[in-house]
Amino acid sequence: MAHSLDHPSRLSLPEIEVAWLCESDPPLPECTYDPELHTGPRPLTETSAERAAREAVAREVCASCPALELCFLYALRVRPTAGIWAGHTAAEIDTYAQITELYEAMRSRAAERLSGLEVA
Repeated sequence: MAHSLDHPSRLSLPEIEVAWLCESDPPLPECTYDPELHTGPRPLTETSAERAAREAVAREVCASCPALELCFLYALRVRPTAGIWAGHTAAEIDTYAQITELYEAMRSRAAERLSGLEVA
């Protein structure tokens, strides 16, 4: 079974099905055709310009991937530390996850407060 931080490009289709919590056959992610494109960074062998170019191409591949939404939900759940996931860097995924968690906490508190109010 796959480790929760494994990038989809490195997983087999059965591992993807388990990791993505799919009830049916998931689409094969486009990143599986060129895993190195998505699994950076490689700071010792890649300049910042090369990294930016690689990430731009990886984002383009993700944009047309049939598994984009499943990959994004998976990335939000596992909070990756590197690579391009569903067209986003790990830092972007983390920021989005933090915003989502804050929103959910605020929504939950508001619902608790409203549940105690009587409606006339």
